[in-house]
Amino acid sequence: MTIRALAFDLDGTLVDSIADLARAANAARADLDLPPLAEATVESYVGDGAHSLVARTLADDYTAQWTDSAEQQHAMQRFDLHYKAGLTIATRFYPQVQETLHALHELGLPLAIVTNKPERYTLPLLRELGVSERFEVIVGGDTLPERKPSALPLQHVLDRFGVAKDEMLMVGDSKNDILAARAAGCPVVAVAYGYGSDVSALGADHVIERFSELLEFVES
Repeated sequence: MTIRALAFDLDGTLVDSIADLARAANAARADLDLPPLAEATVESYVGDGAHSLVARTLADDYTAQWTDSAEQQHAMQRFDLHYKAGLTIATRFYPQVQETLHALHELGLPLAIVTNKPERYTLPLLRELGVSERFEVIVGGDTLPERKPSALPLQHVLDRFGVAKDEMLMVGDSKNDILAARAAGCPVVAVAYGYGSDVSALGADHVIERFSELLEFVES
């Protein structure tokens, strides 16, 4: 395949943010007089946006849905406050991510972020990590009317970049990333180290163990 652009998921793909998400979720639970959750539990609730994460961590139930109840609204306000106050306390790039992003940029390939994380967290997090300028397009979970697994976020990036769907590689760690890529007609690579479970069974075109392996798909 000829790759002329790349789109990346954020949490679990470029950065490990679970410690900060768990800290904020547990601080919100403490505000509501609820006991803390294990970090691994919070990790299992990540991937479908902030409203879903708050609903799940408030109920400590993966099947919990956002219903806009007064309790959920209050929990969201508390989570929002705590998370914004510490977006990058413990959040770090996975190994080889910064170097590989630099190499891709040097190759002249346009790069995008396509995440279900809301813009109010995504944009300042990228600024704090010093990589905002690496990405020509940043799509958060609330940027468009639909988020992953919808094809809309990737279609938006394709339109902005002016490349064919089979020329843009989606890189992620979860079923939402693979489903969005399939819906948009884009090739997709899954990282083995992220938050997704049983990544090999998600149906990606390739699974990589190290982020730097992406260079094999773009360098001749």
